[in-house]
Amino acid sequence: MLVLGLETSCDETAAAVVEDGRRVLSDVVSTQVDIHRRWGGVVPELASRNHIVQVMPVVHEALTRAEKTLDDVDLIAVTSGPGLIGALLVGLQVAKGLSLATGKPFVGANHLEGHLLAIRLLEDAPEPPFLGLVVSGGHTSLYEVKDFGHYRLVGSTRDDAAGEAYDKTARILGLPYPGGLPIDQLAQKGNPEAIRFPRALPGDNFDVSFSGLKTAVLHHVQKHGVPEGQALSDLCASFQEAVADVLSKKLVAAARRLGHTKLVLCGGVAANSRLRALCQQRAQERGLRMFLPPVRLCTDNGAMIAVAGYEAWRRGLRGDFRLAADPAWRM
Repeated sequence: MLVLGLETSCDETAAAVVEDGRRVLSDVVSTQVDIHRRWGGVVPELASRNHIVQVMPVVHEALTRAEKTLDDVDLIAVTSGPGLIGALLVGLQVAKGLSLATGKPFVGANHLEGHLLAIRLLEDAPEPPFLGLVVSGGHTSLYEVKDFGHYRLVGSTRDDAAGEAYDKTARILGLPYPGGLPIDQLAQKGNPEAIRFPRALPGDNFDVSFSGLKTAVLHHVQKHGVPEGQALSDLCASFQEAVADVLSKKLVAAARRLGHTKLVLCGGVAANSRLRALCQQRAQERGLRMFLPPVRLCTDNGAMIAVAGYEAWRRGLRGDFRLAADPAWRM
């Protein structure tokens, strides 16, 4: 079964062709980072307008790289939530238009489920049940995956998502947006023990909080000034260690409490080098198996939406032309 996946939930316009929910034939992403960088974050109206410009060329490129046409496609999967309402509407209306023009069925896919199921594109992908940590710019959530389509939220952020904390910290330090990559690069040259930043919500709960960490960075800079050179690398390493320490501990603790032996880390922040290493280390120390998607599948992409749509179709879900974008769609 060939699935064309469309993703326009935020600031990436993406399309992919995936076979049987497991094999990627093409995966094309047009990013808007340069558009939003001057504003220090995503501007929803600019994101929506750019999706309109990019979406059909991206779809065409995905089909071309897969050496397929719309006639070869069996199903169109599109992100219908959560995300920015205007951005979601672009992808959803394109999917409806393609479905109407070709007679091909379409189905709405949940963006967070897409991140969770991107791991299906690995050769040794885990089968449910497993525990999945979704860490991205707008979401930090821990899910128990009992089966495809059967998820239970066991922990989440009470304020800023991890990606938001990175972006806000980068802005405090005068680093470019998005903040994840420049902070990670500087952190690799720094001392993670140079500054003891706070770890919020210790104990038995599986929720996290990063607003206090961001505020601690701000207070440090207000007191000592914006650091440079090695001091800047040390601060970034200390900040990054605080994020990775909390998330990896919560993930492993939840696995032990709930009796899971398979763990999945996904979402844009799952590309972070320290988070990946610390989750892997702590899982191995406790005899747990850690599954990490390649970095290219961590950020928003069409392939993960094709997988989520394929699994939704197998469960019997169908899209119709009354399907609406849901910016707050919970799994």
